[in-house]
Amino acid sequence: MLKDKMDAVRKKAPLVHNMTNYVTINDCANITLACGASPIMAEAIEEAEDIVSLADGLNLNMGMLTVNKLAAMLQAGQKANCLGKPVVLDPVGAGASSFRKQSLEQLLSSVRFSVIRGNLSEIRAIASGMVEEKGVDSTRQVTEQNLKDAVSLAKRLSQKTGAVIVISGAMDIVADDEKAYVVHNGSALMSKVTGTGCMLSSVLAAYVSVKKDSPLEAAVSAVCAMGLCGEIAEQRMRTEDGNASYRMYLIDAMYNMDGNVLEKGARYEMY
Repeated sequence: MLKDKMDAVRKKAPLVHNMTNYVTINDCANITLACGASPIMAEAIEEAEDIVSLADGLNLNMGMLTVNKLAAMLQAGQKANCLGKPVVLDPVGAGASSFRKQSLEQLLSSVRFSVIRGNLSEIRAIASGMVEEKGVDSTRQVTEQNLKDAVSLAKRLSQKTGAVIVISGAMDIVADDEKAYVVHNGSALMSKVTGTGCMLSSVLAAYVSVKKDSPLEAAVSAVCAMGLCGEIAEQRMRTEDGNASYRMYLIDAMYNMDGNVLEKGARYEMY
């Protein structure tokens, strides 16, 4: 399931329109290149529709959100919907402020998303008011203790939004309204680099862009690839290395990732 998704990205080299944040924009561009796609990092409302028309997929990241950027995201998202192009939402800091909450409500009511990716607290913030939460605790991570409830939450949110829901963390959940996968790849060092989640959203946009008919499987492949790259990067770490080296090794691992290596190293299960 995984190899053909990775091979498709490298063969088709989709153009991904990233409307991301200034903290992670360079890493998002580089991980997009490393996975085999091409990035374009544009956010001006004056060109939003033109750029989306050229691109194969759109990634909307709510980090460092402004009124002008929100307007551009809404316009880009609606244009992508009209053209049948997949849109990924990364709800950075969802629920942290009234502005972010209102902006999120606008995006969810105006744009159809193929994938929504966030940590557990961000996904819970989206789900608040949309689905009835049943027992999912307030931690930022999915654990063995809350896994069942987190999977149920992801499925219910997928049913409400029509999007594949990705809850990323030490243990990842990828779900639509019927099926869910739990991905066990990854490294604790990924949390020591700002923006690995943002980078994953860019990779998700690339994978879904070439597999629009199977977004769940495309998302699983992207999540496994990113997690496995995290493991490979950790294996390269030397005593004198720090998080800057790890960041470089992570991007290198994505650049050198092979479909066969991904199939062999991916650790995931249907839940």
